[in-house]
Amino acid sequence: MTRRRLIGLLLVMTLTLAACGGASGGGGDCAPGAIRIPRGAGGVGFLPLLVMEKKKELLEKHAEEAGVPDLEVCWLDVGGPSMMNQKLLAGAVDFIAAGPPAFLILWDQTLKGEKVKGVAAMTSLPMYLNVSGDKLKKLEDFKDGDQIAMTATQSSIPAIVIQMYAAEKYGPKESGRFDKFTVQMPHPNGVNALLSGKLAAHFTSPPFHQREQKNADIHTIMTTDDVMKGSTTFTMLSTTTEFRNRNPKAVAAVLATLEEVTKLINNDRKAAANILMSSEKESGLTPEELMEVIGDSSVKFTTTPENVMKYAEFMYSTKTLKNLPGSLKDLFFDEIDGVPGN
Repeated sequence: MTRRRLIGLLLVMTLTLAACGGASGGGGDCAPGAIRIPRGAGGVGFLPLLVMEKKKELLEKHAEEAGVPDLEVCWLDVGGPSMMNQKLLAGAVDFIAAGPPAFLILWDQTLKGEKVKGVAAMTSLPMYLNVSGDKLKKLEDFKDGDQIAMTATQSSIPAIVIQMYAAEKYGPKESGRFDKFTVQMPHPNGVNALLSGKLAAHFTSPPFHQREQKNADIHTIMTTDDVMKGSTTFTMLSTTTEFRNRNPKAVAAVLATLEEVTKLINNDRKAAANILMSSEKESGLTPEELMEVIGDSSVKFTTTPENVMKYAEFMYSTKTLKNLPGSLKDLFFDEIDGVPGN
């Protein structure tokens, strides 16, 4: 009875999400037929979408070249990876941008249904586990009451990376050793909580990391690159197979625009920093500092996936995923075939 009630409740929630409108993610304020894309959780990782929104003429150009001259995009503020996954499945958005773990969970759950697949990667960059004070120098130093803020406690990059660290150091059965310290919190809230001393740690990304590092009491004890042993995809764009089959030209236009936007960011950091500045008004960084963040050698704007299969293999080993993809071809649409990703 409990299981049946839970399934019924989830069904009601899904139908409610599909029926809801509004700019918070339902799409009710979007014009009929508009492509609905969430802006993401904020920060450098979602800069390609911010540039795409700002320079809408690029998408209009690629849409016309693809044979969709009247394509319109509606940009939405939705929330973290879990909420975006729900919105995509409810039909409330058409694309979502999130990290590989959230995407992989959705791919796994929809293999027999909506078949969510990746369109392309957007960025590769490290995330930073920042702590306040000197008492915390490694994860093993955390005690009851210490909390690590992250955008999602089960499906985010920090959540999975912490499990990977635990499994590597203490064995696969101990992968959840540090889960009890994690709490869900948007990045801006995490910054404020860490700097005010209300929180022990924040696992965050640029430019929030750089804002925290301005405080002499804050230091980094781990990065995702440390655990992943190299550069790793931070954000990627995905959609359902059904949407892509109905709108192949629109998806092709979005991908072509993303590729052009990627080149623009890499070639004109000043313009990209100004766009990010207008979006992150309370970042606490100057345009010059944001330029440095965008130009950091560890920050890549690229449509090529990196280390996505490493996430998949680990998540399958911990039974977070029921299915193991054979390669990137299982995870991404055909348009990305030939890209030397991993």
